[in-house]
Amino acid sequence: MQITVTIQDGVTVAALVGRMDAMTTVEFDRWFAEQLTNGKTRFVLDMQGLEYISSAGLRSLLAAAKQLKTKNGSLLLCRLGGTVEEVFRISGFLAILSTFPNVEEACASLA
Repeated sequence: MQITVTIQDGVTVAALVGRMDAMTTVEFDRWFAEQLTNGKTRFVLDMQGLEYISSAGLRSLLAAAKQLKTKNGSLLLCRLGGTVEEVFRISGFLAILSTFPNVEEACASLA
């Protein structure tokens, strides 16, 4: 999995590309911990390039959201599609994590 980061209106926007599974979730967790250490608390994850997410990936996102909640931060998702969106829908995660059709709308909701 690749993580490409940009900053938009003070929000950390991370585009996830590839697969988020038991092997690659470790990379995300490491990256996320580093962001928290650097004081980042507002995130939008652009999921358009994510081809697959496993239960390990879902757990990782849920853990990140819980950590941010304790810091009055936010974790928003955008541009879910295909099988990734289906996994979120079936697992009930669409009711747990806020999702948006695009990066701009997600960032605007944090303004």
